[in-house]
Amino acid sequence: MEETQDTPRVALSKSKEIFEIAGRSLPEDAVDFYNPILDWIAEYAKAPNTVTNFAFRLEYFNTASSKLILDLLHALKSVRGIKVLWYFYEDDESIDDAGKEYAEQVDIPFEFKTIP
Repeated sequence: MEETQDTPRVALSKSKEIFEIAGRSLPEDAVDFYNPILDWIAEYAKAPNTVTNFAFRLEYFNTASSKLILDLLHALKSVRGIKVLWYFYEDDESIDDAGKEYAEQVDIPFEFKTIP
């Protein structure tokens, strides 16, 4: 899915080993936006790649998106070999803090990466 003013770009490709959500997440209906991603993860978890690095490069997300992102992270727990790459701008404490809170709530490896 291409990025819009209110929704992030979503790139999910098992064959290309691309798993990324990037941009701003303010969808009018967060459940409608994120449900297809949750469905994709559930299907992918049945036969995942050996290693899956799922990248979040979010610049901003609203409260409704926050809940669905947590749901995504919980869904990723079912993927063998999962690691979350959480990107944030070095001066953006809110995205950094959000990632740390998520990491505490889900039992999957997180790697924090700053964007200069």
